[in-house]
Amino acid sequence: MTIMIEFTKKEVEDLRYERYHHPHPRVQMRMEALYLKSKGFAHGVICDIVGICPNTLRAYFQLFLKGGIEKLKELNFRRPESELANHRSSIEQFFKEIPPASVKEAVSEIEKLTGIKRSNTQVQKFMKRIGMKRLKIGAIPGKADVDAQEEFIKKKLQPEIDDAKKGKSRLFYVDAHCTGQFLSR
Repeated sequence: MTIMIEFTKKEVEDLRYERYHHPHPRVQMRMEALYLKSKGFAHGVICDIVGICPNTLRAYFQLFLKGGIEKLKELNFRRPESELANHRSSIEQFFKEIPPASVKEAVSEIEKLTGIKRSNTQVQKFMKRIGMKRLKIGAIPGKADVDAQEEFIKKKLQPEIDDAKKGKSRLFYVDAHCTGQFLSR
């Protein structure tokens, strides 16, 4: 089926210009395809030159017929939204009050709150999008060096405990066999 399109001189000039000067390559392809159509090229030849299939070419023609060159410039990419986004505020509020100690814990809490089960990776990405970040955990030096352990307690641990008591920060205890990582604001 041949689609008949009549081009004005102004449209041909605009197509010629936009096929090289529009900032988005997809729009440039559309302009090129319509420019070649305006010059009388066969549909198969246009598809070969531009590197598109016949269905895509027909879609470009339909866009042009609906709204001219301005319609060809529109980019409407599908960006799926996570189901978790609908629960963002409640999840954020919950995690402000009780930050999860690990991604695994966050997965469990999100499932309890929303009924939505997601993988560790998906939850980790969601947590990052809402502004939470993973914190590195520190370890108390081993018992072999008692002096280093005492120095750590005095210089690093005790100030953290004091800040936590004053409400300036939160402090979590993790015993030696735990491999979890913290998520906190």
